[in-house]
Amino acid sequence: MRRWTALAALALLGTGCASTTGVGYYWQSVTGHLRLMQAARPVDDWLADAQTPAALKERLALARRIRAFAVAELALPDNASYHRYADLQRRAAVYNVVAAPALSLTLQTWCFPVAGCVGYRGYFAEADARAFASGLDRSLEVAVYPVPAYSTLGWMNWAGGDPLLNTFIAYPEGELARIVFHELAHQVAYAAGDTVFNESFATAVERLGGARWLNTRAGDKARTDYATFDGRRRAFRALTLSARLRLDAIYQDAALDDGEKTRRKAATMADFHRAYQDLKRGWGGYAGYDPFVAQANNASFGAQAAYDGLVPAFEALFEREGRDFARFYDAVRALAAQPRDERLASLRRLAPATTTVAATDDSARP
Repeated sequence: MRRWTALAALALLGTGCASTTGVGYYWQSVTGHLRLMQAARPVDDWLADAQTPAALKERLALARRIRAFAVAELALPDNASYHRYADLQRRAAVYNVVAAPALSLTLQTWCFPVAGCVGYRGYFAEADARAFASGLDRSLEVAVYPVPAYSTLGWMNWAGGDPLLNTFIAYPEGELARIVFHELAHQVAYAAGDTVFNESFATAVERLGGARWLNTRAGDKARTDYATFDGRRRAFRALTLSARLRLDAIYQDAALDDGEKTRRKAATMADFHRAYQDLKRGWGGYAGYDPFVAQANNASFGAQAAYDGLVPAFEALFEREGRDFARFYDAVRALAAQPRDERLASLRRLAPATTTVAATDDSARP
């Protein structure tokens, strides 16, 4: 999701409504997910294994405490997920492909039988993702990015649930907590075909839960380390949001012809790249957002928007429900059951200033 949410591979079985989705895509989804599940072993087994590195044992023990906190303090599901660990021997769980027109932040969508229509295609092999991306219409702007974790929405708990992965286990303590909370939140409520709603809800849970973990369970060093990590992320979010809003205003301006829109888009992107280099000078050599910036285009900006778009509204809903997680989840499930336009209107009434631009996933989890 930080993180993005892909669909459980097994849940994708069936006939999609997009003609570009064929048997080969489903086969790589099913086999890729099965290999991931087969690589997972119970955390207790890893902790008892003399061959497990001490550093990994420490992180797994931390993850186990975070998992217990998620149930006891955040009312997140108490099930099989995140009680196992897998080393995938690669840097990402899956690789996402997103695409958008040259003068729009609206993402190309693909449709699946359970999830509905979403603005990404997920692949377990990076080479497959890039091969698909290279075959898309040349008029589209395309981005391929690694995704550290995905949720099976609880559908695979009977088979062991979603495992902890090497792709995120070494994250700073606060971020590790947030990614577990985020993915578990997807098992609480899900609205088919509405990525902005789903990701914004999970991001709100991760922020609320992450803050509570840091304030009540983390030590001083973990809080300090996370403050540095999150400070960079907040600054980068502000920078990318500014660029997204500028681009969207250009694309939506009916008074401009395509030539002028293209010129102003180029100027906006140049400003974004300069501003990023200025921002980065104060980061002491940290370059974690370089991959996002290197391929920044309409597709990557549109993908990023889902994680931020409705978060203020969900945070307002949490306050309205007395900061009680169980009541908050009930309210979110009620919204998820509404038609899309109705739930969006309800959320906007909670936070009228909320702006949503395009929608689906986020690459560097800023």
